[in-house]
Amino acid sequence: MAALARAAANSSAITATGTNFTLTGDSMSYLFHVDPSTLELISDHFGGPTDDFIPPAYINPSGWSDGLTNVRREFPDVGRSDFRLPAIHILHSGGDTVSEFNYQNHEISAGKPGLDGLPATYGGEGDVTTLRVHLYDNYSDVAAVLSYSIFPKYNAIARSFQISNNGSNEISIERGASFSTDLPNLDLELIELQGDWAHERNRVRRKVQYGETGFRSTEGYSSHVFNPFFALVPPSTTESSGEAWGFNLVYTGSHATNVERFSHGYVRVLMGMNPLHFSWPLQPGETFTSPEAIAVYSSEGLNGMSQSFHDLYRNHLSRSDYTAQTRPILLNSWEGLGFDYNQTTMEHLADETAGLGLSLFVMDDGWFGDEYPRTSDDAGLGDWTPNPDRFPNGLRPYVANVENQTVAQSGGQDLKFGIWVEPEMVNPNSTLYHTHPDWVLHDRRYPRTLTRNQLVLNLGLPEVQDYVIAAMTNIFSSASIDYVKWDNNRGMHELPSPAAAHAYMLGIYRVIDNLTTTFPSILFEGCASGGGRFDPGLLYYWPQHWTSDNTDAADRLNIQIGTSYAYPPSAMGCHVSAIPNGNTGRNISITYRAHVALMCGSFGFELNPSELSSEERDAIPGILEAHSVINPIVIYGSFYRIAEPQNSNWPAVQVMSEDGGTGVVFAFQQKAAIKPAPPPLRLLGLETEARYLVNSDSLNGTYSGKSLMNGGINLYFEGDYDSQLVYLHRQ
Repeated sequence: MAALARAAANSSAITATGTNFTLTGDSMSYLFHVDPSTLELISDHFGGPTDDFIPPAYINPSGWSDGLTNVRREFPDVGRSDFRLPAIHILHSGGDTVSEFNYQNHEISAGKPGLDGLPATYGGEGDVTTLRVHLYDNYSDVAAVLSYSIFPKYNAIARSFQISNNGSNEISIERGASFSTDLPNLDLELIELQGDWAHERNRVRRKVQYGETGFRSTEGYSSHVFNPFFALVPPSTTESSGEAWGFNLVYTGSHATNVERFSHGYVRVLMGMNPLHFSWPLQPGETFTSPEAIAVYSSEGLNGMSQSFHDLYRNHLSRSDYTAQTRPILLNSWEGLGFDYNQTTMEHLADETAGLGLSLFVMDDGWFGDEYPRTSDDAGLGDWTPNPDRFPNGLRPYVANVENQTVAQSGGQDLKFGIWVEPEMVNPNSTLYHTHPDWVLHDRRYPRTLTRNQLVLNLGLPEVQDYVIAAMTNIFSSASIDYVKWDNNRGMHELPSPAAAHAYMLGIYRVIDNLTTTFPSILFEGCASGGGRFDPGLLYYWPQHWTSDNTDAADRLNIQIGTSYAYPPSAMGCHVSAIPNGNTGRNISITYRAHVALMCGSFGFELNPSELSSEERDAIPGILEAHSVINPIVIYGSFYRIAEPQNSNWPAVQVMSEDGGTGVVFAFQQKAAIKPAPPPLRLLGLETEARYLVNSDSLNGTYSGKSLMNGGINLYFEGDYDSQLVYLHRQ
């Protein structure tokens, strides 16, 4: 009966009155229509609930900016009186770039089809409804299909387009925005996630001025520098109040965002692939499908926007069996041992892992390479065979020895084993490169630029895809492997053509789709020099990503909170590392380090247990006990940013269980302060009339939801980098 009710509710999620289209979410509406005289698609509304098509603002047509420049458009093309940036830019066989896409017809269907060869959101008829609008350029015989899929529960729209060449000559798509819409003259600010290696996803908020405001990745991947996410908000919007529009590209390649305010005040929003890494040739009879972009609307501030993304991605994007499961506590060997190990030292480290009560041991870089052993980062990549000097009998007997360890305080549970791979890369010092130097991304006329002593394999080539699939299948089948950390440690240079970057993405998606389907029991974690590819495209295939190579807890707090703007904490990999920290040299207590890492779905340690102090070792049982309580809340619950480290010396976040009955607040003091006192911590997302039992180091008692949200709680901190967990239980 509940399923029938959902299906009935979603049957009205998209309505068409003639050629007036209304997409309706639980608290959002998206409206556009077909101009009957020009057959153009015209944007009408994207925001709070509405059901009327209100005439647009009058714009004086005098001067050069007339015609389509003064119209709010859904799929703007090039060359017909619109001086703003286009969503679609096609180079025709005759050298011209003018297009005129006119409405032909449309269809509405329950559910959502997938995108061939691309990651995308999914859902059945009770979850999502799809509108496909068919357009045609009669002058060039090029067809377009715009796809709109609305998930009403999350106030989210997934949008993509297709271009088909029905002519007799090759064309080239030079620019393609997966999401494009024109907003009215609103006072807006743009929020983006900017950074670099070990400094990912710092929130930047700036005013949308006249002209272009935007950013792009040119690294070939979604990148550390600019994440494929942004939000638009009025200046008055806060975490808990006001309007917010969020946009995210379900793609792992180079991308571009342009927010353009023209002289009349209209704001054009474009999100898609970076034109510098695109220029896609399309032969007669061929069809190009764009990556998908997600847009969500929130009237409940930035937290509301983020929660829509989080819930949508956990329920309708990430397809791994592990997405909705608590994750094992792991120990990764990298920061403890680096390349300096053999089978004996690894077995000893695994034994120490089990002795601490951790359930997953991960062997990081350095285990492979025969002719070119991987004893440093200048050799071995591409040669995926166990190093015979380190593992003379291969992986199977070694892994069996690891998994023969019994995890302390687990009731007899065996230790699980994980492994590190970097399949998309090759060192020049490798058998693979000497055999196939033509398999790397390169321009034959120019030198091949090394980064971290490695080159990028050209995954756009089917033979390279097949090699990687076969090599990884052999490794994953050679022993009992429970977890794979899939790394990528450099960007792309010397592309043979702009189209090679997107061909690479289609290739790597084919590879990962094959392996995750073949090995569904393996828990995959993405990594790209830390958080260089933390994007929705890869979250479709695997449930978590290494958030940053910077494991300093103070820095990580900012990185993790920034990441939460678009991505659920359940998808973040976060570890407690040794002190002094290898990146910053800071000495921070294990309690603070653990509290920062416990905010994430995948929690673990990145250190050598033999180097732990007695104080640190004594703290670990309590940390593991806290994980058992907190991890299910992080995996399934709702995440709130209360105060950010960019704005406060006392940052805090809150996570509430799916049913709202339990929660935990992570509260921090960055620097000791004699004065002023910490501000009251005003909680979020509670029931106003319910009573909550509050337990923390400095506050215990029962209080009403309205008191906790409006009056707040006062916590006592001591010294630099102090932290507390505050547990909430609804009575």
